[in-house]
Amino acid sequence: MLNKLVDGYCKLLDALIALALAVMVVLVFGNVVLRYAFNTGITVSDEVSRWLFVWLVFLGAIVALKEGGHLGSDMLVSRLPVAGKKICLVLGHLLMLYISWLLLTGSLAQVQINLSVEAPVTGASVGIFYSAGVVFAVSAGLLLLRSLWRVLAGQLSESELVMVKESEEAAELEELQAQLARENAAVPATINTHVGKKP
Repeated sequence: MLNKLVDGYCKLLDALIALALAVMVVLVFGNVVLRYAFNTGITVSDEVSRWLFVWLVFLGAIVALKEGGHLGSDMLVSRLPVAGKKICLVLGHLLMLYISWLLLTGSLAQVQINLSVEAPVTGASVGIFYSAGVVFAVSAGLLLLRSLWRVLAGQLSESELVMVKESEEAAELEELQAQLARENAAVPATINTHVGKKP
């Protein structure tokens, strides 16, 4: 049930990210065309695009956290025994929870300070801009607590204990190697089946 809820939330965030990206493209491209072709422009283009970009980054970071997509160094952790991997994972989660708490308190303070401040072009509350940090901190904190519970309850496999990859290319290489290993394991079984049959 909880996994379905988290997956649904991340799908919603993916849709919001796609929408924000589409609006940014329309605003920026439309503004360029209007300026060069008609000597006019969309007044709110720069401000709204900047705000959408900040929200897009924070929402994307939530989805990446859920999928373990943030880059990091696994050079040491991947060589540790299972107990060492668990200790490092718990310590890492506790540090990230502390940082999420700092981000939450700082973002909340900025939202409260800027709630009555109007943006120069749109006139919207500047608190909306800073609330991206609040949404990220709360979401990241809940995802980290869920992951921490899974570690402590022993629900993670050994491969899941290393939650970062050196690079995207390394992750793709590992996936290809695992796929090749599965295919190679299937080949001897097929050969044995054919050898066992009488002509």
